[in-house]
Amino acid sequence: MFVEMKVRGLALDPMSNMPIIILRDDEDKRSLPIWVGIFEANAIALELEKIATPRPMTHDLIKNILETIDARVAKVVVTDLRDNTFFAVIHLNVGETEYTVDSRPSDAIALALRVAAPIYVDEDVVKKARTLEVTKDAETVKADDPDKLREWLQNIKPEDFEKFNKT
Repeated sequence: MFVEMKVRGLALDPMSNMPIIILRDDEDKRSLPIWVGIFEANAIALELEKIATPRPMTHDLIKNILETIDARVAKVVVTDLRDNTFFAVIHLNVGETEYTVDSRPSDAIALALRVAAPIYVDEDVVKKARTLEVTKDAETVKADDPDKLREWLQNIKPEDFEKFNKT
Protein backbone atom coordinates (compact mmCIF):
# COMPACT_ATOMS: atom_id res chain seq x y z
CA MET A 1 0.00 0.00 0.00
CA PHE A 2 1.21 3.50 -0.86
CA VAL A 3 0.74 6.84 0.89
CA GLU A 4 0.71 10.05 -1.14
CA MET A 5 3.03 12.63 0.36
CA LYS A 6 4.15 16.15 -0.43
CA VAL A 7 7.37 18.01 0.19
CA ARG A 8 6.68 20.03 3.32
CA GLY A 9 10.14 21.48 3.75
CA LEU A 10 13.87 21.13 3.89
CA ALA A 11 15.89 20.80 7.08
CA LEU A 12 19.54 20.74 7.99
CA ASP A 13 20.57 17.95 10.35
CA PRO A 14 22.85 19.71 12.88
CA MET A 15 24.65 16.47 13.75
CA SER A 16 25.69 15.50 10.22
CA ASN A 17 25.17 18.88 8.52
CA MET A 18 23.26 16.98 5.83
CA PRO A 19 20.12 18.40 4.23
CA ILE A 20 16.86 16.51 4.86
CA ILE A 21 13.74 16.52 2.68
CA ILE A 22 10.61 16.36 4.84
CA LEU A 23 7.69 14.53 3.21
CA ARG A 24 4.26 14.50 4.88
CA ASP A 25 0.87 13.06 4.03
CA ASP A 26 -2.14 15.34 3.59
CA GLU A 27 -3.49 14.63 7.09
CA ASP A 28 -0.09 15.38 8.67
CA LYS A 29 -0.25 12.00 10.39
CA ARG A 30 2.85 10.53 8.79
CA SER A 31 6.11 12.14 7.81
CA LEU A 32 9.27 10.85 6.22
CA PRO A 33 12.70 12.48 6.54
CA ILE A 34 15.05 11.66 3.68
CA TRP A 35 18.70 12.69 4.00
CA VAL A 36 20.06 13.99 0.69
CA GLY A 37 23.16 15.64 -0.70
CA ILE A 38 23.56 19.40 -0.91
CA PHE A 39 23.20 19.43 -4.72
CA GLU A 40 19.92 17.52 -4.58
CA ALA A 41 18.57 19.72 -1.78
CA ASN A 42 19.55 22.77 -3.82
CA ALA A 43 17.70 21.40 -6.89
CA ILE A 44 14.59 20.84 -4.79
CA ALA A 45 14.83 24.26 -3.11
CA LEU A 46 15.22 25.99 -6.48
CA GLU A 47 12.03 24.35 -7.73
CA LEU A 48 10.08 24.99 -4.51
CA GLU A 49 11.08 28.64 -4.76
CA LYS A 50 10.43 28.68 -8.54
CA ILE A 51 13.84 30.21 -9.17
CA ALA A 52 14.72 30.08 -12.85
CA THR A 53 18.32 29.32 -13.76
CA PRO A 54 20.00 30.76 -16.88
CA ARG A 55 20.52 27.25 -18.30
CA PRO A 56 18.63 24.03 -17.54
CA MET A 57 19.79 22.20 -14.45
CA THR A 58 19.89 18.38 -14.57
CA HIS A 59 16.27 17.85 -13.48
CA ASP A 60 15.08 20.56 -15.87
CA LEU A 61 16.99 18.80 -18.64
CA ILE A 62 15.29 15.50 -17.81
CA LYS A 63 11.90 17.25 -17.83
CA ASN A 64 12.72 18.79 -21.23
CA ILE A 65 13.79 15.41 -22.66
CA LEU A 66 10.62 13.72 -21.41
CA GLU A 67 8.46 16.48 -22.91
CA THR A 68 10.34 16.25 -26.22
CA ILE A 69 9.71 12.51 -26.56
CA ASP A 70 6.13 12.90 -25.30
CA ALA A 71 6.72 10.90 -22.12
CA ARG A 72 4.88 11.71 -18.91
CA VAL A 73 5.88 11.11 -15.30
CA ALA A 74 2.82 9.36 -13.87
CA LYS A 75 4.21 9.25 -10.32
CA VAL A 76 7.29 8.66 -8.25
CA VAL A 77 7.38 6.10 -5.46
CA VAL A 78 9.81 5.76 -2.56
CA THR A 79 9.88 1.97 -2.53
CA ASP A 80 12.35 0.81 0.09
CA LEU A 81 14.72 1.65 2.93
CA ARG A 82 17.71 -0.66 3.30
CA ASP A 83 20.85 0.00 5.33
CA ASN A 84 19.79 3.63 5.87
CA THR A 85 19.48 4.13 2.10
CA PHE A 86 16.18 5.04 0.46
CA PHE A 87 15.19 3.68 -2.94
CA ALA A 88 12.68 5.06 -5.43
CA VAL A 89 11.28 4.49 -8.90
CA ILE A 90 9.90 6.89 -11.46
CA HIS A 91 6.83 5.67 -13.35
CA LEU A 92 6.89 6.95 -16.93
CA ASN A 93 4.11 6.70 -19.48
CA VAL A 94 5.16 6.66 -23.12
CA GLY A 95 2.10 6.15 -25.27
CA GLU A 96 0.26 3.15 -23.84
CA THR A 97 3.37 1.71 -22.19
CA GLU A 98 4.44 2.33 -18.58
CA TYR A 99 8.10 2.08 -17.64
CA THR A 100 9.64 2.14 -14.19
CA VAL A 101 13.06 3.68 -13.78
CA ASP A 102 15.26 3.16 -10.71
CA SER A 103 16.14 6.46 -9.06
CA ARG A 104 17.49 8.06 -5.96
CA PRO A 105 14.51 9.53 -4.07
CA SER A 106 16.01 13.02 -4.20
CA ASP A 107 16.19 12.93 -8.00
CA ALA A 108 12.71 11.42 -8.30
CA ILE A 109 11.30 14.11 -5.98
CA ALA A 110 13.11 16.94 -7.79
CA LEU A 111 11.66 15.69 -11.10
CA ALA A 112 8.17 15.15 -9.63
CA LEU A 113 8.13 18.75 -8.41
CA ARG A 114 9.06 20.02 -11.87
CA VAL A 115 6.35 18.06 -13.68
CA ALA A 116 3.69 18.21 -10.93
CA ALA A 117 3.64 14.41 -10.54
CA PRO A 118 2.40 12.82 -7.31
CA ILE A 119 4.90 11.45 -4.79
CA TYR A 120 4.06 8.18 -3.05
CA VAL A 121 5.81 6.29 -0.28
CA ASP A 122 5.41 2.60 0.41
CA GLU A 123 3.74 2.15 3.82
CA ASP A 124 6.55 -0.25 4.86
CA VAL A 125 9.13 2.49 4.21
CA VAL A 126 7.25 4.84 6.55
CA LYS A 127 7.28 2.12 9.23
CA LYS A 128 10.99 1.35 8.75
CA ALA A 129 11.89 5.05 8.79
CA ARG A 130 10.43 5.51 12.27
CA THR A 131 13.69 4.08 13.57
CA LEU A 132 15.70 6.90 11.96
CA GLU A 133 16.51 9.82 14.21
CA VAL A 134 15.99 13.43 13.23
CA THR A 135 17.34 15.63 15.97
CA LYS A 136 14.93 18.18 17.37
CA ASP A 137 17.50 20.89 16.68
CA ALA A 138 17.20 20.39 12.92
CA GLU A 139 16.55 23.73 11.28
CA THR A 140 13.49 23.26 9.07
CA VAL A 141 12.69 25.44 6.10
CA LYS A 142 9.06 24.94 5.14
CA ALA A 143 8.20 24.60 1.45
CA ASP A 144 5.58 27.33 1.78
CA ASP A 145 7.99 29.89 3.32
CA PRO A 146 9.64 31.54 0.30
CA ASP A 147 11.75 33.94 2.38
CA LYS A 148 13.32 31.12 4.41
CA LEU A 149 13.93 29.05 1.25
CA ARG A 150 15.59 32.01 -0.45
CA GLU A 151 17.75 32.58 2.64
CA TRP A 152 18.66 28.86 2.75
CA LEU A 153 19.74 29.00 -0.90
CA GLN A 154 21.75 32.20 -0.39
CA ASN A 155 23.60 30.74 2.59
CA ILE A 156 24.96 27.72 0.74
CA LYS A 157 28.70 28.22 0.56
CA PRO A 158 31.15 26.68 -1.94
CA GLU A 159 32.71 24.70 0.92
CA ASP A 160 29.35 22.98 1.47
CA PHE A 161 29.59 21.47 -1.99
CA GLU A 162 33.00 20.01 -1.20
CA LYS A 163 31.72 18.43 2.05
CA PHE A 164 28.91 16.62 0.31
CA ASN A 165 30.64 15.55 -2.90
CA LYS A 166 30.39 11.83 -2.13
CA THR A 167 28.94 10.48 -5.38
